[in-house]
Amino acid sequence: MKSQKNIVFRLISCFTLIAYATLPMRALAMTIGEERKIGDQLLYSVRKELPILDEPDISQYINKLGGKVLATIGPQYFDYRFFVVKSNQFNAFAAPAGLVFFYTGLIETMRSEDELLSVLAHEIGHVVSRHIAQRLGKGTKVSALSLLFGIAGLALGVPGLSTGLLVGSMATGQAINLQYSREDEEQADRLSFGWMQQMQRNPAAMADMLKVMRRITRYRMGTDTPQYLLTHPNPEARMGYVETLLEHDEKQKIKGAYVKTDNFDFLRFKYRVMMHSLDHDKLRMNCASILASSPDKEQQTLAKYGLALLESDSHNVDQALQYLAAVREQYPAKDILEIDQAVLLIDGGRMEEARQLLEKAFKRDPTDMYGVYQLAKMELMQGKSTRAEQLLQKVAVVMPEYPQLYFDLGRIEADRGKEGASIFYLAKYNLYLGRMKIAKQYLTRSAKDMSVPEKFRSEAKSILEKLKELEKGI
Repeated sequence: MKSQKNIVFRLISCFTLIAYATLPMRALAMTIGEERKIGDQLLYSVRKELPILDEPDISQYINKLGGKVLATIGPQYFDYRFFVVKSNQFNAFAAPAGLVFFYTGLIETMRSEDELLSVLAHEIGHVVSRHIAQRLGKGTKVSALSLLFGIAGLALGVPGLSTGLLVGSMATGQAINLQYSREDEEQADRLSFGWMQQMQRNPAAMADMLKVMRRITRYRMGTDTPQYLLTHPNPEARMGYVETLLEHDEKQKIKGAYVKTDNFDFLRFKYRVMMHSLDHDKLRMNCASILASSPDKEQQTLAKYGLALLESDSHNVDQALQYLAAVREQYPAKDILEIDQAVLLIDGGRMEEARQLLEKAFKRDPTDMYGVYQLAKMELMQGKSTRAEQLLQKVAVVMPEYPQLYFDLGRIEADRGKEGASIFYLAKYNLYLGRMKIAKQYLTRSAKDMSVPEKFRSEAKSILEKLKELEKGI
């Protein structure tokens, strides 16, 4: 197995030359344009190394939640994008240009949407304040290569590469400190606190999350410290600062001043994330424990949702439907459960029942990409390729980097005997999975194959040019 350090070196090597050539870092910190370019380069390489959970319902939830914060803030320099990464690390990180990563190991510790929102808003606070850019402004000159090297360590969670002083020995020899300062943390916490107040979300969740961080810090003292606590230092000091803010928040004294958050969407999201990240036997025990001992009705009900997912994964469709029915009984107004039910019905071969639910969901909300994609999959299974393609293209507009939809479109074209178009879609499938070597091979074929539609050839050429630019200096 390759080491994490080797991963980081691979992550950086693909854009060494272009970093030197096009991204000089000045004493007054990065420009907005430079930060955007670094963000593009980082995401390109992160997709090669990190398992991002791209499923429509997971991606849709975290990005909608981020959108709520951004709607409160107002216009921004960057187009923010939020990602969930499969990793047992307790970590979250805001990279340049509005890329925000949440690791599944962090999400597993959260108990409410407000806790997730508090961390999400805190990370946005770092981007809005351009703290990484300001880190550079405290030295003389630092090459983009050194910066990218440090950010890679932060994103991948390699403590030896990403904390304290990072020496850019391959570049100028200057030192970069990518660890947030206490002032940085206070500013991000202050912004997050204010935004939560504006959203009518109780900022006391910030203190709750910091208590979790403090507990983990003490538990792991003397062992490998979680990456989040290395790059976001001293939760004890942050706790004191946030508690001071809470003491001056008059609404804390007024019952009902803040909206009581409905945690259904968060808990559903959390269980779907844990299906990817936790051992299923462990998850089953967690659900059973909650059912047996939790006094919280909401937690108990959603534990049944977790069991429904586990039974579905074990192909026990009837048992899964029973658990889901119990959840629907408690949450009859949660329309997304109809889509979940339809997915189970498809697994059980009950296509007509599933179709009724999915068509109803599509009519109700054609912008819900989870429902649209599930309907497309069912149409594909039943050989209705024309409508399946139409639905998949809708998903592509909203979620253009979701790999699986391109695999499905490739299957449709292959069944039609259009090998050239199928190869183009398989190129994009591999591209967004981070399989760059295979993607380039397919893109090269697509760019030269005159049987491929002209718009696909043109796009293939454009992607190849972009990849070539990013990979200069290999």
